[in-house]
Amino acid sequence: MDAGAGPVAGDVGLHEIALLTNPTAGGGRGGRYRDAALQRLRDSGLVVRNLEGRDADEAADLARASVADGVEALVLCGGDGLVHLGVQAVAGTGVPLGIIPAGTGNDVARYLDLPRKDPVAAADRVVARRTRTLDLARSGSHWFVTVMAAGFDAIVNERANAMRWPRGQMRYNLATVAELRTFHPLPYTLDLDGATRRVDAMLVAVGNGPSFGGGLRITEGALLDDGLLDVVIIKEMSRAKLVRTYPKLFSGTHTTVAEYEHHRVRRVTVAAPGIVAYADGERFGELPLTVEAVPGALVALA
Repeated sequence: MDAGAGPVAGDVGLHEIALLTNPTAGGGRGGRYRDAALQRLRDSGLVVRNLEGRDADEAADLARASVADGVEALVLCGGDGLVHLGVQAVAGTGVPLGIIPAGTGNDVARYLDLPRKDPVAAADRVVARRTRTLDLARSGSHWFVTVMAAGFDAIVNERANAMRWPRGQMRYNLATVAELRTFHPLPYTLDLDGATRRVDAMLVAVGNGPSFGGGLRITEGALLDDGLLDVVIIKEMSRAKLVRTYPKLFSGTHTTVAEYEHHRVRRVTVAAPGIVAYADGERFGELPLTVEAVPGALVALA
């Protein structure tokens, strides 16, 4: 189990569940994994509503309608984007969320130590009916599980999402190289549980959990059950040093660089000009944004 995962909360009774799939996740893995997981779930005796939206808006409507209609769990077959969508439907309701990982990054699945290459084994975690209670982060009525990126990393996401080629991690690598040519440190104003911090920085990340982007451990040490957010600031550094520091994000060893700063807070407001923040890899909103930790807001089947 990942060190950031929440405690085992016990068993939950399940009879009828919804299985919502993004069939294009992971270059088509979503559809294949759904078929394998669906068979296992039904063989176990569960009644499964097999759902698939034509786009993100319809998928969100299906998720909310299923929860409102009383399904006993919402199970998602896809990547972190679909998990982000599903969390909006179940946060604070007590309805358990299950995951059949089929995306590229699968950070939430990493948090929960779910099988990421075996959909039948992942479905077995749903069948086992064991749960963990996790914190979520909230800004207004919008929730996230992993990390809110609000700086250089968010700008890279904006560029990568506009690119049609290549697919997967290489697209983000190319977007990173392109943005490095013109990026300058940003003037941030932060409110950290009432304390003001003004700093020129490369990025600010707000973590509910420790990683995003397929294992980039930007908020290393963040716990999913401590009722706190981890705010990481990477202060001004040269482009060359930023390039050298980037690989350290995969191991969490960037915490040793002199420009690294870390705060644990219950509530943070992040302001910087011209930045659209991303959370769970999805477009989240323009800064300034206020984010708060909400303890125990998510029940996960794990």
